[in-house]
Amino acid sequence: MKKTMISIAVAAVVLAPAAVYAQDNENTAQAKAPERIQVIGSRLSVRTATEGSAPVDIISAEDLQAAGFTETAKALQYAVPSFNFPTSSITDGSDAVRPASLRGLSPDHTLVLVNGKRRHSSSLVHLNGTTGRGSSNADLNAIPISAIKRIEVLRDGASAQYGSDAIAGVINIVLKDNPEGGDINLSVGQTYEGDGEQVKLYGSFGVNLNDRGAIVFSGEYHDKGRTNRAGLDPRPQYPLVNGQPDPREATFDRKSHHVGDAEFENIGLFFNANYQVGSGELYAFGGFSERTTKSGAFFRRALDARNIVEIYPDGYLPLLAPDTNDTSIAAGYRFDVGSWFADASIVYGESEFNYRLENSLNASMGPSSQTSFDAGTLVHDEMNVSFELARLFKFYNYSDLSVAFGVSYRDNGYQVKAGEPASYENGGYDNRAAGSQGFTGFRPDSAVNESRNNTGVYVELENQLTEKFQWAAALRFEDYSDFGSNTSWKLSGRYALTDELAIRATANTGFRAPGVQQLYFTNISTLFVDRGNGLVPEQSGTFNNLSNVARELEVGALQPEESQSFSVGMVWTNDSGLSLSVDAYQIKIDDRIILSSSLVPGDSPAVADALAIAGADNARFFINAVDSTTRGLDIVLAKQYDLGEFGRLRAQAAYGYNETKVDAVNLPPILGGLEHKLFDNVERTRMTRSVPRNSGTLSLTHDYSKLQTHLAFSYFGEYMLENNAGVQTTFSGKWIADLSMRYQATEAIAVRVGAQNLFDTYPDKQDPANQFNGIFMYPNTNAPFGFNGGYYYAELSYRF
Repeated sequence: MKKTMISIAVAAVVLAPAAVYAQDNENTAQAKAPERIQVIGSRLSVRTATEGSAPVDIISAEDLQAAGFTETAKALQYAVPSFNFPTSSITDGSDAVRPASLRGLSPDHTLVLVNGKRRHSSSLVHLNGTTGRGSSNADLNAIPISAIKRIEVLRDGASAQYGSDAIAGVINIVLKDNPEGGDINLSVGQTYEGDGEQVKLYGSFGVNLNDRGAIVFSGEYHDKGRTNRAGLDPRPQYPLVNGQPDPREATFDRKSHHVGDAEFENIGLFFNANYQVGSGELYAFGGFSERTTKSGAFFRRALDARNIVEIYPDGYLPLLAPDTNDTSIAAGYRFDVGSWFADASIVYGESEFNYRLENSLNASMGPSSQTSFDAGTLVHDEMNVSFELARLFKFYNYSDLSVAFGVSYRDNGYQVKAGEPASYENGGYDNRAAGSQGFTGFRPDSAVNESRNNTGVYVELENQLTEKFQWAAALRFEDYSDFGSNTSWKLSGRYALTDELAIRATANTGFRAPGVQQLYFTNISTLFVDRGNGLVPEQSGTFNNLSNVARELEVGALQPEESQSFSVGMVWTNDSGLSLSVDAYQIKIDDRIILSSSLVPGDSPAVADALAIAGADNARFFINAVDSTTRGLDIVLAKQYDLGEFGRLRAQAAYGYNETKVDAVNLPPILGGLEHKLFDNVERTRMTRSVPRNSGTLSLTHDYSKLQTHLAFSYFGEYMLENNAGVQTTFSGKWIADLSMRYQATEAIAVRVGAQNLFDTYPDKQDPANQFNGIFMYPNTNAPFGFNGGYYYAELSYRF
């Protein structure tokens, strides 16, 4: 009922103003000149994407929506080849908040901004075999596509400019700011297989505030059904009856596992406002999203010791049904003080991830066990306060020197809230497994409520020294309350060889402070581990460095990651609408933080004793372990064609290559040489090969009269996974085609129909040895384009 009421409220907010504003806006649609915008990586407002000294992709709202993608992160994945957003299934919380990253690095090596202000990351820690295991990332899908004016992707290190996390690059989401007009959209679709049904109602509208400002409201309601590509379960499901198979075996639904996308219901509301006050401008933006996800765990057969037949006579599939809530609010004032431009702001964000279990039980409670559980909650909150001054000074050769400096303060808090007792307690029934099946609840000794803060001071210089040469420099010092200070710098330059051809280069150092999630997260949960004889359940403990287990095993404190990055490239543009950029880069990272491989009791008596006290079968930790080098190449070619009476054609080809190698493994010495167990080949393969090294897109958009046709081909290259038995599986590269057609029926009404993955392409099937009795036919982690096959959809839009 609560969800239904919220859905009605969202629809009311989006739909109500339509009648009021439709008539006033009827004649205001005009063709606009190309917008020159200030982009990330530069303080000069005259810069465009191709005029900067570092590579920047600018993706418009139209481009995000062209292929009908309903999730912000997925739309970005198909627009920017260096952006990774793989699909995973049966990976606990990562089914609800999926990892996303740039240039093949960890998800937490990419900084996300909204309107140029730092956005908080998710409270969830990725634990189960996904790319970026042990990391947390900002949940891009918490920001509705309907709220986005454009997305800027800076493919370059920028810690000196924006602070911690900006090692791989920066994603800046710019919110809509139109003072009037809006749109309402309804999208429906499903996969070729007939599942994964989606209904999405979304839109936005702007309100003029006395010609002194505007406020834009955006919202969405999104309901998505699950997909399932599991194979049939051939295993016996019931105990033998007088030595013979149980008759129920003949009628059992053998598609018992759910291997595919989770189902979810998502509500999102955002606003973006500005208002002229005195010589300056007040601004504010923010929003919230509330998402309930349902994904399957591992099926428990009727004869399984983790089942209670009095409750589930035919076995059961535990459902992880977390509630994910993201809230953010920002406010500030931009104003002039003489020749200075000032910007003061405060931003607050919070991510809450509440683990709930349905269709589960606590086997140790016997037949009296409840079947749904509150397994605990993760909360990450972040507050950023900043003040910046900037102005132009006269400089050498009659040029202007842009000088900006500022100070920032950030406070991060992290909480692990214990689940209800039944989600972790041992009821003592028949020596059965304790805790809620599917995800064991957080125990009271896992509960934490910690915080840390840091202060940063920075200065940036930028100068167009001559008509052909521009340069920029940045320096930032940050001091943290928990592990010390860091200084990073950046130098960049661009030189125009001709009016059409320019070269550019950057050099920078970067850093990433250990996330509060990595510092304080701890939990014991049931994971399925392949020890060479099939998947077996284990009580797997993730222990922070403050835990008794970490102290007993002599695991040291976390330190920041540090990087050194270089890039060099060229840009070619001409008046015919053709542009080409080629950028090569190298990123060296020292002391990368990983979630270690597991220690087990057989490793040593000390490990056995520590695990026995903690009640776990294995233990893993967050540690500084690896030095790595990532090298890559990004190429973007774009061209606009005027076809005369046959309309206009926009074409773009983009290619990204990245390769990560491990330079050194520097593990903390524990227990006389046991440290080699902390980073095994599974983790090495996950870090270096689980993301395609080659990716690319070719998109064509043709406008003819009232019809727009969009055709795109995306390539996801070869990648590799490895299991705990040391078996490596290589999955070949695949091409994915997307086609859509949009017809502008009237000035206000448009219809779009299309197909994603037009030719119903699937990834390679796993080796039979990894399929677990043929159930997991496709890789259930790190699948670059998923394993759902084709999807078709229709969309109705009304603009006012």
